[in-house]
Amino acid sequence: MGFKVGLLGLGTVGAGVAAIFQDRDGRHPLLQALELHRVGLRSPAKPRPIHIPAECITTDLESIVTDPDINVVVEVMGGIEPARSLILQAIAHGKHVVTANKAVISRHGDEIFTAANQAGVYVMIEAAVAGGIPVIQPLKQSMGANRITSVMGILNGTTNYILTQMQQSGRSFDDILADAQQLGYAEADPTADVDGLDAGDKIAILASLAFGGRIKLDDVHREGIRAVSASDIAYADKLGFVIKLLAIAKRPNAASPDTGIPDRLQVRVHATLVPKAHPLASVNDVYNAILLEGEPLGQVMFFGPGAGAGPTASAVVSDIINVAALLKSGLVAAKPDTQSIHPLLACSHHSYSQVEPISELITRFYVRFLTKDHPGVIGKLGTCFGNHGVSLESLVQTGIQDGLAEIVVVTHAVREGAFHTALEEIHTLEAVDSIASLLRVL
Repeated sequence: MGFKVGLLGLGTVGAGVAAIFQDRDGRHPLLQALELHRVGLRSPAKPRPIHIPAECITTDLESIVTDPDINVVVEVMGGIEPARSLILQAIAHGKHVVTANKAVISRHGDEIFTAANQAGVYVMIEAAVAGGIPVIQPLKQSMGANRITSVMGILNGTTNYILTQMQQSGRSFDDILADAQQLGYAEADPTADVDGLDAGDKIAILASLAFGGRIKLDDVHREGIRAVSASDIAYADKLGFVIKLLAIAKRPNAASPDTGIPDRLQVRVHATLVPKAHPLASVNDVYNAILLEGEPLGQVMFFGPGAGAGPTASAVVSDIINVAALLKSGLVAAKPDTQSIHPLLACSHHSYSQVEPISELITRFYVRFLTKDHPGVIGKLGTCFGNHGVSLESLVQTGIQDGLAEIVVVTHAVREGAFHTALEEIHTLEAVDSIASLLRVL
């Protein structure tokens, strides 16, 4: 029995998927039962890195998602529309869907998975987070016996490359970003990467799977790396840290007895000082890594290339193979229905998790002040912090530049709201010129 696949998009990832279909030797034998039946393109005249027979190509994208001969629709177009509408159409026509589209899943996953569950079809999303790193299926299956307490990772290769190069060269953010754009690691408009939006999409997806409740993307606190300076990189190094853009989801409280999901989660993205001995500290350049922690397993880390044609296509095709295995085994009915859904492959949670406001976060902080070179400035800073219950781990004056003293402070763990209240008071001090940097410490 053969199964037909419809492919929406033939860009970097789509071409990678097609290349695997054209070179099946040595891969999983189920690939032999799969046919790349039709490929949908929006710009057929655009040069492509792979040849597809003309009879397989169409610009009528809807004809693919409604084709009665197609079993699996693969969406690798990117963007919100028309990808969202095409995915929903495919589901309505009884097609299983494989997508690499993190933006659609993080923003419209509730609508998409509700429709899929009602239609009795699968929406597979392994490629939507961390490229070729297998983390979605392990969260659904291999980690099923664990009570997940934390998901933490480096989920954006562009920002990891920039921070790595800043650390190794001592150059500025703007200089390294320009290099990354020339090398193709950063887009012409790098906003989604450097402002933490891309990583926010991904951690929302991972948190929903890890903690069994849907996540509203607007509840995810997202900061980027634009404010990280070469000075911060250097000070972090002296203090025994490296700076990484971390995406973090934690369950600080027990699950609610009524819903089975935690009362409140922490879900956030921000630049973070990471101790050099931490497993994520040595993940450099464009690589991604996800550190999961649960009970009884403890810690396990997934590491590898988080983007690119080959890695992402690997994840896409693995999802196609999973669906093909179910079709071949007869575990999915010829006419899909809700009774045929495999509970370890579907996304079946319906409730929303409550996300804790960032002001309630308890964490350590690194802050760099520029102050006038007045006697007693350090004492005044210490007094302001003490007035608001902020305990200091270290406070050092590092030098004087352009008539301003540079003072670097690392705090003990403190509630974020209390810390910012202390900063508001510090802002009023006549001797304080500015707060040059503010970063959280892992």
